[in-house]
Amino acid sequence: MTATINIERLFETWKQLQPLKEEDQRRLDQKFMLDFNYNSNRLEGNTLTYGQTKLLLIFDQTEGTASMRDYQEMKAHNVGLQLMKREAEDRERPLTENFIRTLNQTIQVEDYRKLSQDGKSSFEIHVGVYKTRPNSVITSTGEEFHYASPEETPALMKDLAEWYNKEENQGKRNPIELAAMFHYRYIRIHPFEDGNGRVARLMVNYILHRHGYPMIVVPTNDKTSYLQLLRQCDVEVGLTPSEGANAKAEDLQPFTDYLSELVEHAFDLAIRAGRGESIEEPSDFAKHIRLIEKQVKEKQLKPKRNSEEVWNVLEYFYFPLEKVLNEKAKEASVLFTQFMQYNLISKYPDIQKNECFHVNYIDRSGQNFQIREFVEAAQSMWYTVELINPKEIKSDHLLKIKLTLNIQFKEEYYEVSLLDKKYPYGYYPSEKDKQTIVKKFTDELIGKIEALI
Repeated sequence: MTATINIERLFETWKQLQPLKEEDQRRLDQKFMLDFNYNSNRLEGNTLTYGQTKLLLIFDQTEGTASMRDYQEMKAHNVGLQLMKREAEDRERPLTENFIRTLNQTIQVEDYRKLSQDGKSSFEIHVGVYKTRPNSVITSTGEEFHYASPEETPALMKDLAEWYNKEENQGKRNPIELAAMFHYRYIRIHPFEDGNGRVARLMVNYILHRHGYPMIVVPTNDKTSYLQLLRQCDVEVGLTPSEGANAKAEDLQPFTDYLSELVEHAFDLAIRAGRGESIEEPSDFAKHIRLIEKQVKEKQLKPKRNSEEVWNVLEYFYFPLEKVLNEKAKEASVLFTQFMQYNLISKYPDIQKNECFHVNYIDRSGQNFQIREFVEAAQSMWYTVELINPKEIKSDHLLKIKLTLNIQFKEEYYEVSLLDKKYPYGYYPSEKDKQTIVKKFTDELIGKIEALI
């Protein structure tokens, strides 16, 4: 809320400075043009330095040993930036898929061949054309993360453009939230063979510029944080492409907050320019020092597995969920002669005999030394329900149904078995995720009861 109020205040100040003097507008435009083209391309692997970018885009000269492709890419990206600004300034024209395809075609110039991820083969990139082969990315945990399939892409992109035009016409969302949602939904579709990140950032600025906000730059030094925030949103939104393409604002708050910080910085520069003040930023050395300081703080603040974080998972997620699952299991227990439920916490990833502790309550005081010892070393938590001997079936054998929910406490995150999801410490499954767990649990329970009877 504080950030929103501050941005509204900055927006009012910015509007009062309009129109800027020609010289002030020129230096602001030039700074943004250089910063945005350099950083957005650098995020995707372009090797041009800031000095080479400036020499190319202002003086149309080249220097150094960068590949011709990098030079072409930088010039084309700047053409795309100018195209985007002109389109955004025409408020009567709605957003179209054709414009997004044209933007992709513009920044990549022409079809070309690209090496596969394993480097053993190459394939043709068709610019401005929706993908014809599946695309995915390998996450920091080594897993393959899939975007929308080629078959899904045209319909999802049509929906994305229609959704944006509807939201803009209704005017209920502020431009930053709208930009964050568009960026995230677009990236989860990943409609083109290449150039998706650059188009996403161009579209963020299309939305901001269209609403009179100064445009933003995602600094290349922020790459890790930028990608981690998007991955964090993936956990909340869900991993299927359709969930990503329809992501809700409340699940994207960390990313929206990040864009808000960039917008505040952009307002600060723009207002300084409007007042005739210097818009030079700290030297590269000072930027690196600030980056190192930021990384150190983030590393210190990022929670790792410890007794407090384990207690938090139990208190804010596990035991409230256990209550709901118990209610469902007890409803089914009327069909059986015996019902058992227990919670085990283990120092190991699995249940080992005599190496688990039964826990059914929260005791942060540490008065119970044994439970404190297990929580401090916890690697797993097990919720188990047993339904024994159906009442209407006579048998000489023990007839038993056993269901288990498991949480694995890793060093920097925890996993929930029925979701196959990883959550950083300090974050907990959403209501949608909890409902998914309950549904999977009850579906499995019904299936086992029917199979037994």
